[in-house]
Amino acid sequence: MANIPQDLLYTEDHEFVKPTGDADVVAIGITDYAQGELGDIVYIELPKVGASFGKHDVFGTVEAVKAVSELFIPVSGEIVAINDRLDKEPALVNSDPYGEGWMIKVRLKNVAERDELLGAGEYEKHLGQ
Repeated sequence: MANIPQDLLYTEDHEFVKPTGDADVVAIGITDYAQGELGDIVYIELPKVGASFGKHDVFGTVEAVKAVSELFIPVSGEIVAINDRLDKEPALVNSDPYGEGWMIKVRLKNVAERDELLGAGEYEKHLGQ
């Protein structure tokens, strides 16, 4: 059974949105369920700081031993930070997806888009748990 923290928001594409200390900035990564399905992650391609994306745009890719998957941004906004550690330690996404394995931080363009994301209970139902 996947770890689904109750205080985060989720997408049907298995990304999470986590609040940061700044109300307009969120951390984004893939869920425990997603990393488990992918298997051992060997490479992650992320955008540059300053890049802007619309909701559900592809913002990068994650490469695992058995597949390459696109990453979809759950909210529109500007990239304000990327997790540089993932260049050398992509397996952090496997070992700690909601902590050290976060991928990008985004300054929200439209805060109301958070209301369209799934809560933990809804995400559990989506997974059939």
